[in-house]
Amino acid sequence: MSQSAYLPARSVNTATDRRKMRSIIAEDSEWTLAEVPLLTTLCLQHIVKNFEEKPILDELTGSHKSYVLERLSPSLPLTVSANLIADERYWRRCVEARWGPADVTAYGNSWKRMFFERHLEGIVELFIPDVTDIRTVLELVPLCRNHVTRLKASQLLPPIKEPSRCDEDDASDCASDVGSDGPSTDHFDFGILLDKLVNLEELHVMYGVKGCGMNFEWNLFEFTFRDCECLAKALKSCKSLKVFGLRRSKVDDEKCCILVSHLLDHPSLLELDLSHNHIGDRGARAVGKLLNRSKLQKLTVYNNRIRGPGAQALAHALARNTTLTSLNLRLNRISDEGGQAVAQALMKNETLAELHLEGNEMTEPTAVALSRALVQNSTLKTLNLANNRLGVDGGKVLEEGMSHNSSLVECDIRLTDVDQESEFCITQALRANQTHKHHPSPTATQHPSAH
Repeated sequence: MSQSAYLPARSVNTATDRRKMRSIIAEDSEWTLAEVPLLTTLCLQHIVKNFEEKPILDELTGSHKSYVLERLSPSLPLTVSANLIADERYWRRCVEARWGPADVTAYGNSWKRMFFERHLEGIVELFIPDVTDIRTVLELVPLCRNHVTRLKASQLLPPIKEPSRCDEDDASDCASDVGSDGPSTDHFDFGILLDKLVNLEELHVMYGVKGCGMNFEWNLFEFTFRDCECLAKALKSCKSLKVFGLRRSKVDDEKCCILVSHLLDHPSLLELDLSHNHIGDRGARAVGKLLNRSKLQKLTVYNNRIRGPGAQALAHALARNTTLTSLNLRLNRISDEGGQAVAQALMKNETLAELHLEGNEMTEPTAVALSRALVQNSTLKTLNLANNRLGVDGGKVLEEGMSHNSSLVECDIRLTDVDQESEFCITQALRANQTHKHHPSPTATQHPSAH
């Protein structure tokens, strides 16, 4: 009897099955034993594979459209995807494929907006005058114009430096001079872009180079007069602009005046940030003129060179202004001459809610003027006086003013030489106002001086 006769029946059958099986090597490396896909699936796969040459999307039903969108490459040309694909999941994949995981909340929770804003910012920041083809910007405009709401250019590159014909002592002026042999522009010209971005509401610009390292030169941080004139005209043409910031760009009085002259009577500008520049009294007077010929709600000019006369001009405008709610004059040099003028303006102004005067070399006379203003003003909510030399007597008069004020809920008096007793009393008054704000009494609208 053969040996197989003594094996269990299951083992015999298994061995027999193995002998009957054939080993098949498919010519198609992707061939599997899975079922053949449905004809519909094959058609959708064909659409995905050939989407760049023949995009088909709107003709598809809901489930079929979702199938295609989930499989489209995030590297499709923008000429194909920009005006055809609205699906946020697709644009999220585009963002993450290019920049990695990102927070979309700062972009109105729109991945498509985030992609186009960051894409356009990158083109502007890397644009080199007379080297970069201007068509890289102009061809993108029809694709992104409806999706760009905010633009932040954290650097602007100057032209490639040619061998200098000037003396070394004059080298810093060469980039600003306009000559027949010079570059057509000193930096990116926003005039070719801003009037075409119909939904642009916010623009932040800095004329400088990020990460220049050992290649540092002062002319890499030069905001020239030609730059200023081009930017000013572009701002005027952008009727939808609400927020404009030009920081750390060496904006002096003359350039400030040029910018302001083009922003007068702007139909929509609400916020202006010119901080970390070189603006002095003449520039401050121009900004004061802007206050009453615009709809500005927030003005930030901290860390400039504004002194007493400039602050007086701003205060004169503030006294008549009916729109401004926030004024930041931090880190200037307005001294008591400017501080007293601003305090007197508060006695007439009825809209300002936030005022920053830190680090302005103010002393007791400003504290006295502010104390009087606090008795009469009922709109100011935040006042920052830190790093001024108000002194013990200044703290006492501020304490007196606060005892008659019911609107101020924040007051920073750190590093002002105010004694602890006055600081404690001011803090208690602020807390009372905060409580009063959240739990107003039936007679809360009556002014304290009426009792």
